[in-house]
Amino acid sequence: MVRFVTFEGGDGSGKTTQLRVVESHLRELNRSCVLTREPGGTALGQMLRKVLLEAGDEEITETSELFLYLADRAQHVKQVIAPALFAGKFVLCDRFSDSTLAYQGYGRGMDLDWLRRLNDAATQGLRPDLSFLFDCPVDMGLARVARRGARSLDGRPREDRFEREKLDFHERVRQGFLALARAEPKRFRVIDASRPVGDVAEQLRAIVDRELV
Repeated sequence: MVRFVTFEGGDGSGKTTQLRVVESHLRELNRSCVLTREPGGTALGQMLRKVLLEAGDEEITETSELFLYLADRAQHVKQVIAPALFAGKFVLCDRFSDSTLAYQGYGRGMDLDWLRRLNDAATQGLRPDLSFLFDCPVDMGLARVARRGARSLDGRPREDRFEREKLDFHERVRQGFLALARAEPKRFRVIDASRPVGDVAEQLRAIVDRELV
């Protein structure tokens, strides 16, 4: 039975918007669900999120970055995800372990097998039942980020650490996500996120009706 659903994709893919569509649809069907995210799904995670995404010009080594994400995930599973699943609720999570494989593995070049072992330790073996991968061209995603971006006090666009990465990094991440989806076609549903938001939402509601309820 599908209970734990993750929403994955590159920056600007629209996954967070569509997560709320699925949440709203489940609530209309009187299904109890928990909406959460990584990093930042717990009080500790909020602090880690600030360090990871808003560190400014402070350098964070690749290994430090990885272990901060894993610490966030371990706390998140223990405090939020596992209790909700035990209570019979749907859990809708904005990013989970696949993001570590895509960003730190394919993007940063870290060993994928090592990352999988670390993910298993942080999650105590918990894996998603279903994962939506929102895929769109990198330049389209980053353009969306730029249009919606918050601004700093001097009026300039404020980007997080990953949005400042070069295009080839984001392309490696995109190809990494697609490789993960090809490796597990029964778990992943690849969504063409370049389409209009309403069309994507309609597709998601149809999948929910068919596979979740």
